[in-house]
Amino acid sequence: MDVSAQPLEVNIKRVDTELPLPTYATAGSVGFDLLSRETTEVAPRSLALIPSNLIVQTPPGYMLLLTMRSSTARRKGLLMPNGVGVIDQDYCGESDELMVSVYNFRDEPVTVLRGERIAQGIFIPVGRFSWNEVEQVGSARGGFGSTGD
Repeated sequence: MDVSAQPLEVNIKRVDTELPLPTYATAGSVGFDLLSRETTEVAPRSLALIPSNLIVQTPPGYMLLLTMRSSTARRKGLLMPNGVGVIDQDYCGESDELMVSVYNFRDEPVTVLRGERIAQGIFIPVGRFSWNEVEQVGSARGGFGSTGD
């Protein structure tokens, strides 16, 4: 894929138009930053949903992957409890604001401020497949750790 090519256009709606559209921090960034729409306090050792202010119409042939920024765990003590968020192409209705699920692993509350960069989004090409059930799929090669350390 030619990264210098014209970017694809994606339909997007901001819930609060006072907050800016998402941006790519550098020319080489693959993820765009997601901001917190409202100040949110996350209690110690608990889960919370942080509104991102965005409703995104993911283009056909793509998925939108949400993941934490690399500095969020160190700076805030927050992780995504399931590692990533997978946003389907049809999650784009008027009430389908992207929410960032977080877990506070600290022993004190953590505050995420309105407008703070909290996560990032990455568009990833995906395929759709049909199943061809067979009697055998090949010989086993092993699982976890079977190829060495």
